[in-house]
Amino acid sequence: MTDSAFESLADSLLAALEEAIADHADAELQGGVLTVEGEEGTWIVNKHAPTRQVWLSSPRSGARHYAFAAEAGKWLDTRGGGDLLEVLSEEFGFPINWQAP
Repeated sequence: MTDSAFESLADSLLAALEEAIADHADAELQGGVLTVEGEEGTWIVNKHAPTRQVWLSSPRSGARHYAFAAEAGKWLDTRGGGDLLEVLSEEFGFPINWQAP
């Protein structure tokens, strides 16, 4: 994946997350970092260009790194865990959807 392809995918993902979450919690996207303030604490989702990953810091599940799996069209945990959107949907209690552009 090229740097520009990663940036496009990650920016699209972060914008979709902000839009989906903003109706339910205080969410702010700034400089490639999405910060969500919830009752349980603060979630941070950010793009990490050097590794071409999206990183999640969650008060519920801890820190995880996700890489885009083009064949699945999903951001998958680099340690064999699940899909980023499934994790966030479960943690926030509502469905969060995104499709690769």
